[in-house]
Amino acid sequence: MNENKMTPHSAKTPTPHNSASKGEIAKTVLLPGDPMRAKYIAENFLTDAREVTSVRGMKGFTGKYAGKEVSVMGSGMGGPSAGIYSFELFKFYEAEKIIRIGTAGGYKESQLPGDLIFAMTASTDSNYAYQYALPGTFSPSADFSLLKKASDFAGQKNIRFEAGAILSSDMYSEYNALGEEAWTKWARMGVLAQDMETYALYCNAAYLGKKALSILTMVANCVTGATTDFSFKSLNPMIETALCLV
Repeated sequence: MNENKMTPHSAKTPTPHNSASKGEIAKTVLLPGDPMRAKYIAENFLTDAREVTSVRGMKGFTGKYAGKEVSVMGSGMGGPSAGIYSFELFKFYEAEKIIRIGTAGGYKESQLPGDLIFAMTASTDSNYAYQYALPGTFSPSADFSLLKKASDFAGQKNIRFEAGAILSSDMYSEYNALGEEAWTKWARMGVLAQDMETYALYCNAAYLGKKALSILTMVANCVTGATTDFSFKSLNPMIETALCLV
């Protein structure tokens, strides 16, 4: 067997990174970074869930939540990976809205482990928007209808949350050679937290005329050092909030 052979793709399975057939991806997709988190959601929140792709270990599932079809699929880590998967889901699988459900490092002392952060917009140190040849700096934003519905749900369920700007960085904050300097200047500008994937997702949604929202769980506070237990179960409030958007 040629292990370097790419996954076949055609009109039925239109990309080499996703083995789902056309029609097997729902119009609404939840996009965690970790493919095992996708599996956890499929097994614990969805009914009639079936695995539709596992190319390169990036598992994806489609099932139903409250009677409505929804897919959940891993995106991998970083803007380039999330950018590829979300672009293909929007463009080739005709998803209409993608809700990122990820983790983030918090930039505010008042943030507690487990708090949700709704990314209204994302700044970046990535060059992802170079491809659009824009005569300036592009600041992509969340879809307001998704943001409002998610924030209303969190408020009704007494889930702690904030909404505002985040930073999507190519560098994992703990390994950045600049140390605290890598995030304190962003915090000074009111940025709430850092992830790696939101900017690419929001750019793709803007370019393709689709809807996106990034919901993040603050798992490590850069100011206080407080952390969550990093279990899948600790992410349930975020998952339940995202599922209200199906």
